[in-house]
Amino acid sequence: MSRILRVLLWTAVALLGAAAFAVVALQRGETVNAAWLVTAAVCTYLVAYRFYARLIATKVFALDARRPTPAVRLADGRDYVPTNRWVVFGHHFAAIAGPGPLVGPTLAAQFGYLPGALWLIVGVVVGGAVQDFVILAASVRRDGKSLGQMAKEEIGPIAGYTSLVAVLGIMVVLISVIALVVVNALGESPWGTVTVGLTIPIALLMGGYLRWVRPGRVVEATAIGLVLLVAALYAGQWVAEQPGLAETFTLRRTTLAWLVMGYGFAASVLPVWLLLAPRDYLSAFVKIGVVVALAVGIIVVLPPLEMPAVTRFVDGTGPVFAGKVFPFVFITIACGAISGFHALISSGTTPKLLENEADARFVGYGAMLTESLVAVMALVGACVLTPGVYFAINAPAGVIGTTAAEAAAKIATWGFTVTPAELELLARQVGETSLLSRTGGAPSLAVGMAHLFSRALGGPGAMALWYHFAIMFEALFILTTLDAGTRVGRFLLQDLGKHVWAPFGRTGWTPAVVLASAMFVAMWGHFLYQGVTDPLGGINSLWPLFGIANQLLAAVALCVGTTVIVKTARARWAWVTLLPLSWLVVVTFTTGLTKIFSPDPRLGFLAHARAFEQALAAGTLPPAVKSVEAARQMIANDRLDAAVAGFFLVAVLVILADSAREWTAVLRGRKPARTTEVPWAAGAAPVAGD
Repeated sequence: MSRILRVLLWTAVALLGAAAFAVVALQRGETVNAAWLVTAAVCTYLVAYRFYARLIATKVFALDARRPTPAVRLADGRDYVPTNRWVVFGHHFAAIAGPGPLVGPTLAAQFGYLPGALWLIVGVVVGGAVQDFVILAASVRRDGKSLGQMAKEEIGPIAGYTSLVAVLGIMVVLISVIALVVVNALGESPWGTVTVGLTIPIALLMGGYLRWVRPGRVVEATAIGLVLLVAALYAGQWVAEQPGLAETFTLRRTTLAWLVMGYGFAASVLPVWLLLAPRDYLSAFVKIGVVVALAVGIIVVLPPLEMPAVTRFVDGTGPVFAGKVFPFVFITIACGAISGFHALISSGTTPKLLENEADARFVGYGAMLTESLVAVMALVGACVLTPGVYFAINAPAGVIGTTAAEAAAKIATWGFTVTPAELELLARQVGETSLLSRTGGAPSLAVGMAHLFSRALGGPGAMALWYHFAIMFEALFILTTLDAGTRVGRFLLQDLGKHVWAPFGRTGWTPAVVLASAMFVAMWGHFLYQGVTDPLGGINSLWPLFGIANQLLAAVALCVGTTVIVKTARARWAWVTLLPLSWLVVVTFTTGLTKIFSPDPRLGFLAHARAFEQALAAGTLPPAVKSVEAARQMIANDRLDAAVAGFFLVAVLVILADSAREWTAVLRGRKPARTTEVPWAAGAAPVAGD
């Protein structure tokens, strides 16, 4: 393609995106078609990948396809395995795209479609994709070292050891929450349990096929995997329709918790090529395929965005969750815009698989843009529902009541109309007895997806099929984050433990691998099991910290990324990471301090605990609390959350201060710009091509 044609093409893409943005952002008093929002997002992603990601690849890191990667130099058949770029992309995308891009945007829809959409599109371009790309490139240049280890070696021992401890603690919270979401999603779904379970032997078959039968035949293995996956979908549906089998595969949540723990352990111990990579690759096809189908459905159906651009709940009085649009939209929507968890994958499993350094742009930046598109689709799925239906599903029973009539009456006071008959009909259409107060975001997203898919294919009679397909899809989405996260947690634990006993840090020594995996699974498994057996215990007590912990982890990652850039004599490009870091520090610290010290019981942990104590002292029970014991447990949870949030804030502050000290020393010439980057005699060269 000639230069003139390329210029014309990219100009057309940019103008189309600008026009779509203008329609979405400036339209007032009229309904906006969802297709404009999708168009604005896709055009922005294309331009960002072509120009901004290329700038980072060539100017900030000078990625070189000729430079051997850790997967090539340190290949061990377990963790370091040179892998096809599409398989690595699939693994990375599946690992990072967990519940966050589905649930967060759905919940944030209570503010309207505009705040969430702007944060998703702008945030990923200048924040999330940058973080993932920078940390991946840095780790590839450092033998695939973890985020905590890079912090120790690049910033210093204070920041390093603080990072290792803080990151490990945050990881336990994140994986426990993800595991609980999986258990809850599969708890009443034999269809989902069977289909998701069958993806494991399918992945093992694909891994063995590529390793022993037809090495390198990725297309063949993909075709086999996709055929078997479709069969697994139908098998799940068939099982769900057979009363006896459905009962057998309707597992108790405690049983599912043990199975999830066992799967996490296996995914951490087995060679990455056997289970983790092929399963994530296969899952990625399903995820991307469904998202593309959803985008096509939006273009075909052209549904209007029923939710207003901005709702009255930006003032913090929202029924779904408390808090003003600033800063809480930036915490509620993490994955899809920027997520610290991604940095652990970018410095965990992925850099040990990348066989070509130049592919870091495609995998790191490209996979994050794809996840952001998923999040935009989730936001659209929530916003094509009428506001009355959306709030009926997502508002807790303590707010809207327990009957359709009570819910309709309460929602009417917020200025939105929905009738009890509409709510009851919708529940019957999707095969549920009730959709009231199905909080967490997943059910309303499933209803939105069923609404769009049924209009494009099958009509109202297909709503139940599409709804349960969406529920299964969400469970599949989430489980792939858990397996990679557990393996990364094992790396982190080994990095920390080797300072106590050196052999523990050897990733190629099977006893150390098994022991570290068992220890990390035991950490998050304890909180998971307690959360399953006690609605107020275990990970349920730490759930409110999920968003804060995730974004604080992103701040740590950007500190490391900035330090790497400064110490590689490219300090003039440090603004690439300093820009999102500065914003995250403002957002996370504002949120964290608000959650700890706000006098509003709906927001502040300590204020909520005091309100409960005052109620008990007066001889009464707080609203919606059934017993004195439950109230006391919630008081203990509030104090624990305040203490843990405070610890995370202090830890990140220490890391930030130590990082700033290091930057200043290097820039002022008081300290040489030494880096732990593995040298390469041939030097670096810019990436060729677009």
